[in-house]
Amino acid sequence: MKFVDEAVIEVHAGKGGNGCVSFRREKYIPLGGPDGGDGGDGGSVILEGNASLNTMVDYRFTRKFRAQNGESGRGRNCTGRAGDDIVLPVPLGTTIIDEETDEILGDIQQAGDRLVVAQGGFHGIGNTRYKSSVNRAPRQFSEGTIGESRALKLELKVLADVGLLGLPNAGKSTLIRAVSAAKPKVADYPFTTLVPNLGVVKVDAYRSFVVADIPGLIEGASDGAGLGIRFLKHLTRNRILLHLVDVAPFDESDPAEQALSIARELERFSPTLASRPRWLVLNKIDLVDEETLATRKEAIIAALDWTGPVYEVAAISGRETARLMGDLMTAIEYLNAQEAEDEELKLREQDVQMQMQSEARERIESLRLERTAARLAEQDSDEDDDLDDTDVEVEYRS
Repeated sequence: MKFVDEAVIEVHAGKGGNGCVSFRREKYIPLGGPDGGDGGDGGSVILEGNASLNTMVDYRFTRKFRAQNGESGRGRNCTGRAGDDIVLPVPLGTTIIDEETDEILGDIQQAGDRLVVAQGGFHGIGNTRYKSSVNRAPRQFSEGTIGESRALKLELKVLADVGLLGLPNAGKSTLIRAVSAAKPKVADYPFTTLVPNLGVVKVDAYRSFVVADIPGLIEGASDGAGLGIRFLKHLTRNRILLHLVDVAPFDESDPAEQALSIARELERFSPTLASRPRWLVLNKIDLVDEETLATRKEAIIAALDWTGPVYEVAAISGRETARLMGDLMTAIEYLNAQEAEDEELKLREQDVQMQMQSEARERIESLRLERTAARLAEQDSDEDDDLDDTDVEVEYRS
């Protein structure tokens, strides 16, 4: 299945049915009075979280959704039928944004969560409702109101407790294979993962967390190079980031400089994301001797000015991965317990996540505008060159 993490759709709620003007007409019952019924409410458009979905591909080609209109009222005080709602399933981790105002309408985080994104129109009133002691035969009625219409941007950010961050071939896919049942592609030649992969890490009975393998960054990713900037936004929901560094690069590059390049890209993409809890994981320690490992570890810590946790693992063999996963589980449980006890802390965490997502959107939008401007400038330059080629002065001589 193709991984699609963004979609723009149009939603149109149904119109409310009109009220009815009718009078009772039966044999032997003169002056039966008004009996016009109300119309039915228009259908609404509702988004619902679905745990079985993990992509927006269903909304890539079908973009317009319209709920049913309510029926008009009828005589004999019959109310019109209400329009059916449309329920659109979306993956967990979907943020819903109004395209025109950039307002965040809501966030779908759990299966069954529902959000009304377009409210159906209200029904019209029949003439029965206008009957009074001084208005025995009312001919007034009201029309149903128009349902809401919106253009929505759906942004998917994978729900994971831990995110893996690092250059291509740092060993992120190998690590997630070693600690979970996820099976992303790994090979003995250089390549990068193209889509995020999720794995459930089970530490003990009833103790588990979700880890996300985010496609690798490269130098200049925050300026649009490679795939990294497209998927960095998925890290905004992670509680802890694991910064994987390859201590034995196949191209014999400097691991310290590689680690520093990731830190720079993260800071440029979102300063708030760069300040999140981050653990340093030195991978592929089985490929170097202890003296070389110590030297490179010291250089990496110095380059990053690192003061946080440092782990040394060999993901391909699973060496030291159990300790790392156990410590992660303990840290996640501690964070969750703190938020459960302190509502203010929970709200602060939500604000931080919203800030990270806002910075991510701003960076991606600014990059899109820069690319558009560069493309237009290039087109103008090509047109000027064409004009120069055709603007040739011709001199005629007799």
